[in-house]
Amino acid sequence: MDVLTDNFSLYAEGFLGTVQLTFFSSLLALALGFLMAAFRVAPVASLRAIGTTWVTVLRNTPLTLLFFAVLLGLPRFGLVLPFAVFAVIALGCYTSAFICEALRSGINTVPTGQGEAARSLGMNFGQTLSFVVLPQAFRTVIPPIGSTLIALAKNSAIAGAFSVTELLGTYKTLSELGYNIVWTFVWIAVGYLIITLSISALFNVLEKRYGVAR
Repeated sequence: MDVLTDNFSLYAEGFLGTVQLTFFSSLLALALGFLMAAFRVAPVASLRAIGTTWVTVLRNTPLTLLFFAVLLGLPRFGLVLPFAVFAVIALGCYTSAFICEALRSGINTVPTGQGEAARSLGMNFGQTLSFVVLPQAFRTVIPPIGSTLIALAKNSAIAGAFSVTELLGTYKTLSELGYNIVWTFVWIAVGYLIITLSISALFNVLEKRYGVAR
């Protein structure tokens, strides 16, 4: 218990860093995921190609390699930002590929007659997708999106290797100070558990309110 009470501010800083990484990366992942899902079902071949390439490349690229590409590669092209911002970009882009596929699977569950009815009323593709298809698709993909964002929270631990303040990185300082490594990791695990259970609780509420009745 001493490792927590003696270093509460250090744990709190790391915990807050992980929460911020998770929150902003989730927003980026959801926005890009929705966009790429729209591209993947668009009637325009070039948009479908962009969506397919995005998903194929990111889903098959190790996240650590993507961190190297973003945090160390982009500054070589003149884009210099705080490492925390680069970490959000890497996490958000990577996770968006999985959000996209979850949404696409949900879109495929919506009867084609729904889209046809919308078009018969004069709606274009964007309106049909936004007001008819996606609201119905979202109801079926709440659980997988929640699981994907929980994975994002855990994946944020990689950011600590790139000088970004996050929860797992606190073990380095505590180890140097001579604290028991087992208890150090126990309290780190508790921090991650709080974050992931909070995300799970949020999506359980969303599923009960908006999900498909079983």
